Amino acid sequence: MKKIILLFITITIFGCSNKNELYKETDSFVQSLQTEYKSYGLFPDKYSKTTSDGLYTISPIGRLVNVKIQKIVSSEEYENLKKDLEDHYKGDTRVNNIYICKAGTIMIDCRN
Repeated sequence: MKKIILLFITITIFGCSNKNELYKETDSFVQSLQTEYKSYGLFPDKYSKTTSDGLYTISPIGRLVNVKIQKIVSSEEYENLKKDLEDHYKGDTRVNNIYICKAGTIMIDCRN
């Protein structure tokens, strides 16, 4: 029983930390589009960030922030991530929309 509880706690902690780091990185890009950059341009490679676990890559493109899951997942996984990001940015006037683009990644729209 103790092993099950420890496993559950470990999964919960690591599951949350993945999203916390993702939110930290996306928040940083969203904020910088209000304070530092008018646009990141069309070549995001120099600005891209990958979470420490390697699960997410976040890349700004123009005034959009692209979030890509770095493993093969179902479209349901992207739908869940989209909903999580929508909840995270709910009421944030810097973000106009969050959507899944045709390339299969999530875009956070910060266009004016």
